[in-house]
Amino acid sequence: MTIIATLLTEGFADWETAMLNAAARGFYGVETRFASPGGHAVTSMGGLKVQPEMTFETLDLEAIDALVISGGLIWKTPDAPDIGQAVRQAHARGKVVAAICDGTLALARTGLLDTVAHTSNGAGYLDESGYGGAALYRDVPGAVRDQRVVTAPATAPATFMAAVLAELGRADDQLAYYVGLYGAEHGAGVKPAA
Repeated sequence: MTIIATLLTEGFADWETAMLNAAARGFYGVETRFASPGGHAVTSMGGLKVQPEMTFETLDLEAIDALVISGGLIWKTPDAPDIGQAVRQAHARGKVVAAICDGTLALARTGLLDTVAHTSNGAGYLDESGYGGAALYRDVPGAVRDQRVVTAPATAPATFMAAVLAELGRADDQLAYYVGLYGAEHGAGVKPAA
């Protein structure tokens, strides 16, 4: 069975990985698991309280197929957990490593984005991390996949979902349909209902 492990931190952005985990579990039969630093309960930016079943520090990288880093306010603070070793080990073992929004800052700090094409919330957004991958930055509105690494800006949960699932071998017509469905509101001329 394919397993996605998502790292949630205090103040995680609940909408950024929700679409991925819901589609993976609900439509593709992928097992979704959640971890937090120390295995502690965390509260999302929207107030959702979550008690993950795993501690990030003891995550069994051999037992998962993808490690997903959710965005959130913590990644711009000194309280950000050090995820470098686990991320580098997961990637070295051929696992998919994915991050969205501020989660890309965490990946940049690990050095992983120094050697792969990637994106984030805008050109220069990752510079504060001190990383060396600016030449590989892609200033695009959707997710970027390269060498089993997936990155996306905060505004791209639909293409993030699709890119991670494609890396896991789940790309099909149904996935293309979901991306179109979920991304339809970003199409030309779409306006909020009155």
